Amino acid sequence: MEHLIDITLLVLLIVVAVTVVVTRDLLKATMLFAIYSLTIAGLFATLDAGDVALTEAAVGAGISTVLILAVLALVPRYEHRRTGHSLPALAIVTLTGAALIYASFDLPAFGQPGNPVHQHLGPYFIDQTYADIGIPNLVAAVLASYRSIDTMGEAVVILTAGIVVYALLSPPPRKRRREEDER
Repeated sequence: MEHLIDITLLVLLIVVAVTVVVTRDLLKATMLFAIYSLTIAGLFATLDAGDVALTEAAVGAGISTVLILAVLALVPRYEHRRTGHSLPALAIVTLTGAALIYASFDLPAFGQPGNPVHQHLGPYFIDQTYADIGIPNLVAAVLASYRSIDTMGEAVVILTAGIVVYALLSPPPRKRRREEDER
């Protein structure tokens, strides 16, 4: 059942990505990007990467969409495409994709117990977390202690993005009266 969910999400990602590429309506593309971000957040959640899924949903689907909508208020809604630039771009994307696919064959099989990540850190965390930290919940202990800098960094990224969105979307300060400017 999990494979069916993963395959469905991946197919949805491909359909949304192709639709974004062919649309000329920038508002429609923005909404499709939000759908893409939510779908990839769902895929991260099915892969048991809850913190990454939450960050993608907040930053990718939430804050980025709001920023793009703010930009769309300042530019025309429809894209006017220029000709002559698509073949080099398509060649670069195709070569990069082929290189990534070729490199993926060197990765260890997904989820296998013999993978390096399961041989070094996993057993140590399972055996020593309670003795090192005293927190019975293994996930909370890893996030709060061993990965505390990373977790704090994610929180700072989300906070910074929220402050930037607030600063960009807040009304401009009132202009001072001329008498104050003349002084």
